[in-house]
Amino acid sequence: MIFSTVFKLSLGACSLLPSLGVVSATVRRDDFPSLLDATLDELRHGLDAGLFTSVDLTKAYIARINEVAGELHAVNEINPDALSIAARMDAARKNKTACSRGPLYGIPVLIKDNIATLDKMNNTAGSFALVGARPKEDSTIAAKLRKAGVIILGKANLSQWANYRSARTSNGWSAYGGQTKGAYFRDQDPSGSSSGSGVSSSIGLAWAALGTETDGSIISPSNVNNVVGIKPSVGLTSRYLVVPISEHQDTVGPMARTVKDAAYLLSAIAGADKNDNYTSSIPFKERLPDYVAACKDDGLRGKRIGVPRSWLPPRQFTSPLLQAFENALEVLRSEGATVVDDIETPGHERIGEFTDPILGADMLTDVASHYFNHLKTNPRNITTLKQLQAFTQKFPKEEWPARDTQLWQDAIDRGFDNTSPRFWSMYTEQLNFAGPQGILGALKNNSLDALVVPSDMMSSLPAVVGSPVITVPLGGQPDWWPEGKNEFGNLNAVGPNLPFGLAFAGDLFSEEKLIEIAYAFEQKTKARGTVQPLVKPKTELRDLVGKRG
Repeated sequence: MIFSTVFKLSLGACSLLPSLGVVSATVRRDDFPSLLDATLDELRHGLDAGLFTSVDLTKAYIARINEVAGELHAVNEINPDALSIAARMDAARKNKTACSRGPLYGIPVLIKDNIATLDKMNNTAGSFALVGARPKEDSTIAAKLRKAGVIILGKANLSQWANYRSARTSNGWSAYGGQTKGAYFRDQDPSGSSSGSGVSSSIGLAWAALGTETDGSIISPSNVNNVVGIKPSVGLTSRYLVVPISEHQDTVGPMARTVKDAAYLLSAIAGADKNDNYTSSIPFKERLPDYVAACKDDGLRGKRIGVPRSWLPPRQFTSPLLQAFENALEVLRSEGATVVDDIETPGHERIGEFTDPILGADMLTDVASHYFNHLKTNPRNITTLKQLQAFTQKFPKEEWPARDTQLWQDAIDRGFDNTSPRFWSMYTEQLNFAGPQGILGALKNNSLDALVVPSDMMSSLPAVVGSPVITVPLGGQPDWWPEGKNEFGNLNAVGPNLPFGLAFAGDLFSEEKLIEIAYAFEQKTKARGTVQPLVKPKTELRDLVGKRG
């Protein structure tokens, strides 16, 4: 919903703000934004105009989480201090001391349950092995959010251990959080591993959420949950005290309902960190790009965008998704982009040869050195992957052996970690497939700004080389589309109304350019609004503000 012009104030206009708790008589209650689609600009205006408070907003989101908790299991924990934090922010706003604290001040955000916070919440990665464990400090990501004035509302469910435990399990399941489901059709597979973050962002359980990605774990759940996801370059966002899989591929990124909102959240978490040496590769030494300013209507004009047809099914294969993709290419052309077809990426065919050994060796090393060894309290006394597997196989709620620990066992059996010459030989060869023979070579050799494919056909090349990807809603499957089970047999992986997206992949640290492209496409198509969730909470801001006092 568009706000009335009565309270379209600039973000810095603190002298114009009414006292909190007083709703202007000229503002209709119909002007409260719908939390299913509310943007940061709408929430920011409402807070700054005194139409509602951060406490109101936080209460509304908590109510919405609780409404769908039994059905969707998207959120593992709600921050018990969220309302008191919101009240302090409201007081600061009332006293006009919050003006210089930025656009995210007093805005509730959910974070994936593998991003550590030094507060009353657990950080479990979905496992009882970490329940009660405490980090020695906030993760850098959590600290950045607090500095930006974000209310960390809670922890979103995930595929346990970020989908790196089992060869046989289901997306969105964790022992601690249960089975996350998507909201768009019956028993929807939410994809993983940032499952709860995708579902929560999609149906307004918070303004936005953070996910993590090693290979597809932001892009894929964003794709099937009808939201924008940005998988940043490895090193643009810190991984310090984020439960790891791979130091070479892990990254933290935003999942939001619009490109602009994702850009706002990326701006808050990006930047160098002395505790994560990968962030020293950030090429912007003085100041990061203004990702929000990159949201320009003409962002496609003059761009060269390549289509790697080998990533798609054969041309004779047709589906609503592929037809929507071809239509999207016409939109790109109509908005001033040059579409270069049939881009070759010869490394694409060989990229999977070393995936499991590399990720296994990384986790074997990193889960201890980058997480267990940084805990202040560790009730289970787990410090190695082998000990973690032993606990998992003995603790009944971990559902072993129905959900196995095969990925861990394989890593243990191989017997080498990421300091081994054997690891580095494989990793160097894989980088060649992903880089010069893959996405980086394709971009350079064809003078491209980005590659574009349907989001669920995005290759692992960007994951391996550490380059960025952004996905934007494109549409959804028609009502006649049949349901089909996932491999585990407990969810529907496909079905009518299943959202799908369009993904743009670019060069290392090209997030600003990708945001330009994605925003312009989003504004031209407005595709998110064409697909509506089957399950959605009913609580709205007007329900709470009307009862205040």
